[in-house]
Amino acid sequence: MSKTTAPILPPTIEMEQARHHRDATYDGVFWVGVKTTGIFCKPSCPARSPLAKNVEYYGSVKATMFAGFRPCKRCRPLEVAGENPAWVERLIERLRAEPERRIRDQDLREMKIEPARARRYFQQHYGMTFHAFARGWRLRGAFQLLKKGAQLDQVALGHGFESHSGFRDAFSRLVGAPPGKSRSSDVVTVSWIESPLGPLVCAATDAGVCLLEFSDRRKLETQFETLRHRFGAILPGNHPWLDQLRSELGEYFAGKRREFTVPLVYPGTPFQMKVWNSLREIGYGETRSYEQMAWSVGAPRASRAVGTANGQNRIAIVIPCHRVVNKGGKLGGYGGGLWRKQLLLNLERGGQIELPVAGETTG
Repeated sequence: MSKTTAPILPPTIEMEQARHHRDATYDGVFWVGVKTTGIFCKPSCPARSPLAKNVEYYGSVKATMFAGFRPCKRCRPLEVAGENPAWVERLIERLRAEPERRIRDQDLREMKIEPARARRYFQQHYGMTFHAFARGWRLRGAFQLLKKGAQLDQVALGHGFESHSGFRDAFSRLVGAPPGKSRSSDVVTVSWIESPLGPLVCAATDAGVCLLEFSDRRKLETQFETLRHRFGAILPGNHPWLDQLRSELGEYFAGKRREFTVPLVYPGTPFQMKVWNSLREIGYGETRSYEQMAWSVGAPRASRAVGTANGQNRIAIVIPCHRVVNKGGKLGGYGGGLWRKQLLLNLERGGQIELPVAGETTG
């Protein structure tokens, strides 16, 4: 069995046996994520072996970290990879343990973390600086308390803000409305979902899912700007609609779901809305040409405009822009990469997701 960088690995008898027998020869070949505890381990971890249904296998430390798992303190899986992202996990763990505490540059230095390093890492991996990430964490907690009826004074001083004015200013900049008027407002909650085709960035408001994109898509930052313009603040966290989306995607990739029921919210121009609504009418396992799409939206000469709107779809897979192909049956374009488009179409035609070998994942 060779090393791989695939985000989630399909379980094999070989992997199950290696985990069951705590075979150290497989350390560094794959890592074990335990869904019930949120940690990931080496195959040789001496801790009590979890049930198979609670286990996910990953081909890299990066993949397990991106999936939200934290390293096991007993088997120290980070030592296998020769990587050292533990300082990032320390920061996130501190935010989880003390979400109301403000972490300053001096605090970072006392943790032996250079503020510039933290800023660059979080900007690259989360689309915001560490301080913005931490501030969003605090503000989202404050927002939820306000919606539950908590007093403004209690919320402001209980979430790391030194004054009411500081809390009001930060809240207004991020949410787009003063705290006293926010009880009926909404924010965009952003999270991440692992998939056989790579990590997905997802987001939702209380009205429904508003974003689902592959994390390596070049236009992702543009999509975030659109969300900020359409909805306001974007804060990291969890949301029931994202939990439902994660579950339905798992069933879809397993070949057990053909239709999604999670609510969606995708405002756009009237023409974009026509195209996106028409995309949702393409059945599982079916395809349409750009010309057919143009006819379906009442603009038979607007194939190119249809293609542009198709590429601006913010909710991949669920709004199935991958089902649109060229007139001759060729794949055409796809923001997530043609290799992903082909694999999605293969899946919907009764096949399985089979990841391409190195060097074939571009297009």
